[in-house]
Amino acid sequence: MPLKDLPPESQPREKLLARGPAALSDAELLALLLRTGIQGKGVLQLAQELLAAPARDGKATGPGGFGGIAGLLNASSDDLKRIKGLGPAKRAELLAVLELARRALAQQLRQRPAVDTPQAVREYVQLQLGAQPHEVFALLLLDSQHRLIALEELFRGTLTQTAVYPREVVLRALHHQAAAVVLAHNHPSGNVEPSRADELLTQTLKSALALIDVRVLDHIIVAPGASLSMAERGLI
Repeated sequence: MPLKDLPPESQPREKLLARGPAALSDAELLALLLRTGIQGKGVLQLAQELLAAPARDGKATGPGGFGGIAGLLNASSDDLKRIKGLGPAKRAELLAVLELARRALAQQLRQRPAVDTPQAVREYVQLQLGAQPHEVFALLLLDSQHRLIALEELFRGTLTQTAVYPREVVLRALHHQAAAVVLAHNHPSGNVEPSRADELLTQTLKSALALIDVRVLDHIIVAPGASLSMAERGLI
């Protein structure tokens, strides 16, 4: 049913203004961003299909889903470009929302100690690395009050492994005069459980950084829709 044919109190914009954004479903919020559908498909249906789980049999006739809001907002510009009905304006708006979320979380981490906002740290890393198709190792550099100085992607690898050089990690920490760091990398496979190699790498970097009096506070592992803190697992 087209949005204009819905009762006024059920239309997403009026519903949001009357009851607040939390009252809207993911599809309704997305429909507000998209504004219009495509020929033969209303905007709410288009939004629902974009949020649906991706087809696995290759026979889908719809636009193809991203598996929820997180999957959609982590999609690349090329991913969005393949979806019929998402023209340049709609793609730009979705990418802008993702970038605003990144910047808001980064601002929060610059204003408050990372150790006080572990959930924000995981969400920030998730937005930065979660949708990468290959493995990426990144370093969150923190000042003496454990506020974010910068996030740097240092190494990229294949789908299964990344070569991480402790010397480069130490050099970046010295360059930023960091007092502490959070290590981070993604598992494109979707499984965020730390491997034995992840544990060994964490201990190697922890020992190397200790020589320059820089603490490793955590090692965050992310995948599409999932994240894990090795500190919370007692592995740091």
